[in-house]
Amino acid sequence: MNAPDLQSFLPLPQTQFHVLVALTEGERHGYAIMGAVEESSGGLVKMGPATLYGTLKRLVDAGLAEESDRRPDDDDDQRRRYYRLTGLGQQVCHAEADRLADLVAITRTNLRPGLA
Repeated sequence: MNAPDLQSFLPLPQTQFHVLVALTEGERHGYAIMGAVEESSGGLVKMGPATLYGTLKRLVDAGLAEESDRRPDDDDDQRRRYYRLTGLGQQVCHAEADRLADLVAITRTNLRPGLA
């Protein structure tokens, strides 16, 4: 079986990248993902449930994330669905981060201090 071409996933839509980044810290349920996205974006990105679960469905369908059967403890609400990155999801998240870092480096080079 051939390894998927990571570039075929790029550029990731902003919401998908934010969710993948939130999942780099480990398994999370939907509400925790929404909070992590808001926190990591400094409050600039706020996801509602419809956006979040639509994004998670696309990520799961693409093989970048998966639903987890594990529960953090017995007292956890059984209705919560937990998600985690797949190996492919980790690779794609890393490739997107590299792509964006390259773009930032180009921008910083081109916008030297004192020229703007």
